[in-house]
Amino acid sequence: MFDEETSRIRKQQKFLQDVERAIAEANRRIIHDRIARLDRARFVALASRVAELRAAYLGAALAGDFGRLRDHREAFEEAKAAFAALERAIERGYVDIDGEG
Repeated sequence: MFDEETSRIRKQQKFLQDVERAIAEANRRIIHDRIARLDRARFVALASRVAELRAAYLGAALAGDFGRLRDHREAFEEAKAAFAALERAIERGYVDIDGEG
């Protein structure tokens, strides 16, 4: 009974590792087709754009521009989520990064 359970667990773990590896390879291939290389300047430009959208959102709130507040918030949140997704893609090796410059 113990050997069966151990064997089943090992089989499941191997399956999950294989699937995870295949998913990582698919992500790398698909994302790399769109973003082959990323340099510091492009990454910082995106971060700066996120900061601009955050400032626009906060500025609209402080100015009482509540009619457009949702638009500002949604733009900021989408940009922030895209930036986080790009960071994750870099961390997982889906995007090649150029040197320091």
